Amino acid sequence: MTKILVTGATGSIGRHIVSTLAARGLPVRALVRDPARYEPAEGVEVVAGDLASPRTLGPALRGVHSVYLMWPGIPVDPETVRAVARQAERVVYLSTDVADLADGEPATSYHQEMERLLRASGTSWTFLRAIDFATNALRWADQVKQGVVRWPYAQAARSLIHERDIADVAVHTLTTGGHDRAAYVLTGPEAVTHAEQVKIIAEETGRQVRWEELPLETARAQLTAAWGNARFVDARLKAWGAFVDTPERVTGTVEHLLGRPALSFRTWARDHADDFR
Repeated sequence: MTKILVTGATGSIGRHIVSTLAARGLPVRALVRDPARYEPAEGVEVVAGDLASPRTLGPALRGVHSVYLMWPGIPVDPETVRAVARQAERVVYLSTDVADLADGEPATSYHQEMERLLRASGTSWTFLRAIDFATNALRWADQVKQGVVRWPYAQAARSLIHERDIADVAVHTLTTGGHDRAAYVLTGPEAVTHAEQVKIIAEETGRQVRWEELPLETARAQLTAAWGNARFVDARLKAWGAFVDTPERVTGTVEHLLGRPALSFRTWARDHADDFR
């Protein structure tokens, strides 16, 4: 196997992919914007480059067979996708469940555009459609430390996925056959309500933490101020409200691909307990 390029190598998923590939003795190259600030695992080649600037990607793509591609939420540059597709025979793209998105939904519609570009690129592609990351629960870290989590929709049930599961699926699809033109919807093993998530975090950190329901309009104002995108906030609030009556769906894709159950939210909370302390 020739070299595998990992974009987003410093992120919560990319770093697991890089370390796993390196531990298996596979030739892996990490794309980072600032190599001086990156400490790679032994055997990892580090190359500077920026997905927002296609002209910087030449050295990173040279000699590459497969690419793990994530997109950092910036405007999509079709030339970046073309540059990757010209060199790589296989692209594994971290997407989201675009089938549940309306065209133009703010802040996530770039996944739809990336998928369209990859489908038209002529290279072999695989889409990892992760519904939502358990790491998003880290937004409660400061509140957990103070003993009260104020958030809307206590009974919204989410099927959050551990970042290690996404990384392991990415490694699997990068290194084994049978995934060409596959779109895998990835979730955790069960749907866990917001309030249950907070309870689990409290148990795994040894803290006393209570839930306090945040009025919807207060939540809308606070999240809009924090995130700066009122349309995205409205879309999130609408989705969370829907998950009260209809829990977010759970798939068995992780277990099907990896031969083991997906990691639970409790496992994620235990792995990240120090982040809440």
